[in-house]
Amino acid sequence: MNVIATWRAVRRAGRATGVGLALTWAGVLGGSVPVASAQPCPDVEVIFARGTAEAPGVGGTGQAFVDSLRSQIGWRTLGVYGVNYPASQDFASPDFPRTVVDGIRDASNRVQVMSVICPNTRLVLAGFSQGAVVSGYVTADAVPQGVTPAPLPPPLAPDVADNVAAVVLLGKPSGPFLQKYAMPPAVSGPMFAPRTIELCAAGDPVCGPGGNTGAHGSYPFNGMVSQGAGFAATRL
Repeated sequence: MNVIATWRAVRRAGRATGVGLALTWAGVLGGSVPVASAQPCPDVEVIFARGTAEAPGVGGTGQAFVDSLRSQIGWRTLGVYGVNYPASQDFASPDFPRTVVDGIRDASNRVQVMSVICPNTRLVLAGFSQGAVVSGYVTADAVPQGVTPAPLPPPLAPDVADNVAAVVLLGKPSGPFLQKYAMPPAVSGPMFAPRTIELCAAGDPVCGPGGNTGAHGSYPFNGMVSQGAGFAATRL
């Protein structure tokens, strides 16, 4: 039985405990159980891709989002995963598209692994600025036009996508903005569209037609982080 067939068999076996599934999954891959999987599965996990040039982790906007969501989910436990990618600001580099793909692949892998080791955990996929593009691409139902398929992970399977309760994209660069860097727009597929909210601050030139560069850094205090967290909380 190959890995994919075994994965599906594990999921059909029922929504067992996260640790039990983690052990099964580790056996399939012939490796050890990740440290995180040995811990109790949280009720909710935020998978957040930080913005350009922010330090590794979830970034300032991401932390504000996590804090707001935690305050809105009551007794439920909340886990946090910062997407592992460079968040490079070297847009002119020929390697820049690859660094974005690194983020897409890492976020996609996290969704898939969590759907196996913690199948009862509801996932919130989110991102800010460049990170919103990363998370947005994860929700696409096809490889974007003009992108070589090989380096990108395939679209998420429906049973995996079902574990994502909400997608929150803050200050996601617009199609015209991305076009300047020869990148296709990030468009959510039909499976994710009803679960997705995109928030763009008034005057933000990255996600909209505005000319106020300061608006792009206003999400932690302009109310939109709380709005996005509220959207996610109602879908958990």
